[in-house]
Amino acid sequence: MSIEEIAEHRVMVLPETGEYVTTPDGMAELIGSLWGQSVTLVAVPRERLDPEFFRLASGVAGEFLQKLVNYRTPVAIIGNIDAETAASAPLRDFVWESNRGTQVWFEPTLDALRERLRG
Repeated sequence: MSIEEIAEHRVMVLPETGEYVTTPDGMAELIGSLWGQSVTLVAVPRERLDPEFFRLASGVAGEFLQKLVNYRTPVAIIGNIDAETAASAPLRDFVWESNRGTQVWFEPTLDALRERLRG
């Protein structure tokens, strides 16, 4: 993982390769890596999410995102999820609502996140 300073944000960017961060062990490792880093946002590539994350009824997305929100760490999911949102109206609505807020964002690329943060 790397830390990027973008505008006034300190962003922890996870690499695309590695274990899913949506498992209990993955979540614990991610939360542990936040300590002492003064991170204001975590950027998680879609490749690091269990495919069940995109099936909202599974609860994987809710558990993962709630844990980060509880630790007051906003998260950006990075990557193209067009196929998933096209197949699921609830997911499409969730992404739309999330992108209007400040805690969870879905961005197609890391560059799009950088642009959003620079506002």
